[in-house]
Amino acid sequence: MDGVTQLALPVLGIAAAAAVTFYAVSFSEIREKSFRELEDSEYENGGFDSSLSSRKRRARRKAGKDSKT
Repeated sequence: MDGVTQLALPVLGIAAAAAVTFYAVSFSEIREKSFRELEDSEYENGGFDSSLSSRKRRARRKAGKDSKT
């Protein structure tokens, strides 16, 4: 029994460290992606306006697409 705990404890520690690293990297990538999307929306719209309704946003996107074609 003592030999099992001597082997299991380091293995569990390594697995826990790997899980923490994975989640930290994943959350970091998600945060960077959301910041990039926020910057892109600010650039496209000329400033961030969170009070726009979904209808206004769709109309603005459609107008932008129509003007490109």
